[in-house]
Amino acid sequence: MSPVLNMNRLTKLFNKPQMVFRNMKRELKRSLFMHGCHHEVMFVHMFACECRVIMYEISFITRTLIFLSRVNSAMALTQVSSNKCSDGYQKVFEHDSSELKCKMKFAIYLPPKAESSKCPVLYWLSGLTCTEQNFITKAGSQQAASEHGIIIVAPDTSPRGCNIEGEDESWDFGTGAGFYVNATQEPWKTNYRMYSYVTEELPRLINSNFPADPEKMSISGHSMGGHGALICALKNPGKYKSVSAFAPICNPIQCAWGQKAFSGYLGPDKSTWESYDATVLAESYSGPELDILIDQGRDDQFLSASQLLPDNLIAACSKKKIPVVFRLQQGYDHSYYFIFSFINDHIKHHAKYLNA
Repeated sequence: MSPVLNMNRLTKLFNKPQMVFRNMKRELKRSLFMHGCHHEVMFVHMFACECRVIMYEISFITRTLIFLSRVNSAMALTQVSSNKCSDGYQKVFEHDSSELKCKMKFAIYLPPKAESSKCPVLYWLSGLTCTEQNFITKAGSQQAASEHGIIIVAPDTSPRGCNIEGEDESWDFGTGAGFYVNATQEPWKTNYRMYSYVTEELPRLINSNFPADPEKMSISGHSMGGHGALICALKNPGKYKSVSAFAPICNPIQCAWGQKAFSGYLGPDKSTWESYDATVLAESYSGPELDILIDQGRDDQFLSASQLLPDNLIAACSKKKIPVVFRLQQGYDHSYYFIFSFINDHIKHHAKYLNA
């Protein structure tokens, strides 16, 4: 096991110069009182010199804390697997998540370009029941990522092993079904914070440990993950250079999947659901232009079951003049065969913005 740095002890060291600063102020006042005003200039000068020394110490300790924090993050990663693929490497790592309070796995493809320079990052969010494995073993994304010099990061879809009552009872809620929200209801709110994990903790981890360009990120996903990709982009204007989705859940507050998940994670107040609904978010979007690519299989059983509702999102985007390329693909269903068939188009879509 890797040693863990004692950050609490380091924080106390950081606070020590501040204590010295306060003691010196008190000593200055006492000295001025005892020696009279003719000594005032001398003492103020001495005090100013000491202050400069203390501020230098604080600056040095701050930089040291930042560096050691990054080292701590690096030590927390455990490599699970590594396979050469398309001249790069497909890897899987495990780490202790501060947001989700459990161990999490994520997959990362490192293109050959990553050996010599920083690369843009495409985050992929998977759908219901998936882990980090589905995308990397079924989508066939590595060759295009290699050609365009893009790192692809694919996290798991929920916390796991949290011992929450009911977390494994259904396939569309709980384990494998985090829905990329921050839960506010018991017993889910401590662990089920996939929105913050995907938008904050995971990018920090990637940027600290891999040759990733933190200024160049895009996001994509499938089904529940397509919903996740869309809301992450719409809720964070300018954070992602582009967004795409395969068969996304476009209007979850209006479909059975979303209503089940949101009532469980967010509670009965439906006004709180709207901040995680892509259609509602599009209606109020006011950020920089966001070019959205969506592929949808015409023979998708969940399209006909009114779980995906892409027409609602298209209407909202049209009203706000948000560019959307929506492609209804004849004969394709909801499976990874569908994703495999068009993944190269999506990576090319993102490369246009990430490599600009």
